[in-house]
Amino acid sequence: MTIDVTVRRETPLPPERVAAYAVDWRHDAEWTQGIRTTELTRQTDGGFGTGAEVTRTAYFLGRRIDYVLRVAAYEPPRLLDMVSVAAPMPMHVTYSVEARPRGTLAAIRVRGGPGGLLRLASPLLARQVRSSLTQDLRDLERRLSERQGDI
Repeated sequence: MTIDVTVRRETPLPPERVAAYAVDWRHDAEWTQGIRTTELTRQTDGGFGTGAEVTRTAYFLGRRIDYVLRVAAYEPPRLLDMVSVAAPMPMHVTYSVEARPRGTLAAIRVRGGPGGLLRLASPLLARQVRSSLTQDLRDLERRLSERQGDI
């Protein structure tokens, strides 16, 4: 793997509310940069949990990317950890939520990236991923603040 980017944001919202929205695949396209569609393509006994798979269609750096993430760990409301099982490059995505005195510390970590000659572009790719994740967490807070009580 060639990139490892973590972005954190403290928000004045309760952790249960942040987690309920952020880890629900049905909301991915509403707050995550580049994601156009998501679909739960493999369910577990409880619907969504460890072993479930979500198929996403996204646009990154102007290119369409279709990929499938399998839930490797799901510990609501604290953690959602997913690994790619079908993607143009290896990917590991972790969402975490921690209670803080004034709200919630939300974090997204993305590991992965291209191999071979494309590995040379890793610093540029890492900067773009960091920028996108920073915007994602801003959008998450904005979206939740707008939806007072809906979740």
